[in-house]
This record gives sequence, C-alpha cells and structure tokens, in this order.
Amino acid sequence: MAITRFGGNAINARVVIHGGVAYLSGIVADDKSAGIADQTRQILAKIDKHLADAKTSKSKLLSAIVYLSDMSKKEEMNAVWSSWIDAANPPVRACVGAELSSPSTLIEIMVTAAVD
Repeated sequence: MAITRFGGNAINARVVIHGGVAYLSGIVADDKSAGIADQTRQILAKIDKHLADAKTSKSKLLSAIVYLSDMSKKEEMNAVWSSWIDAANPPVRACVGAELSSPSTLIEIMVTAAVD
C-alpha cells in the first residue's frame, strides 16, 4: 500500500496518507499574539486547507487531539470548534492540557480523516 507525504520539513511531514487515512501533524497558529479563539480559528482554517490538499474534508474526520496550554480556555476554544465542526459527522476527540512549543502557543490540534 502506497504512502503519500506532503508539506512540512526535514523533521516531519504536514500530512501523511496511508490505508485510506490522512494523518495531519500538530497544527499551530501563525499569529501567536492572538487569543485562544483566534488561534483556534487560524488552526481550523489550516486544517481545512490540508484536508482539501489530501482530497478529504472535516465531514470525514475520524479523530482529533486538542492540546491546550491553559485548560481554563477550553470553553472558549469549544465555542469556535463547535461552529466549525460538521455536527452531523463529529470525530472522536480528546482535549488535554500540555506545555506547548512556546508560551505564546495557546493551542495545537492534530486530526485524522478518512480519504476516499
């Protein structure tokens, strides 16, 4: 079975497709000065683009892991997530508190999606 990789750098690919599943690496916001809601919106827009590049969409999400630097921001993030997600086809999801790559990185999201 073929493996397709694209995006990213020498350390990691942005997307790996294998066995009908697209695996996206952890995605962070570009504008780290933004608050949790705006960082979440930036990330979800990037996820939409990467899913489209992989010939899939958020309606085919299988799983998501949300890493938050501050769990007290979960409800604010959830409001943005809920307005973005395909409510008819939600993925399984975990949301965990974590020390992220920099103090200004408030959130990182990693998803998998089915690819036809």
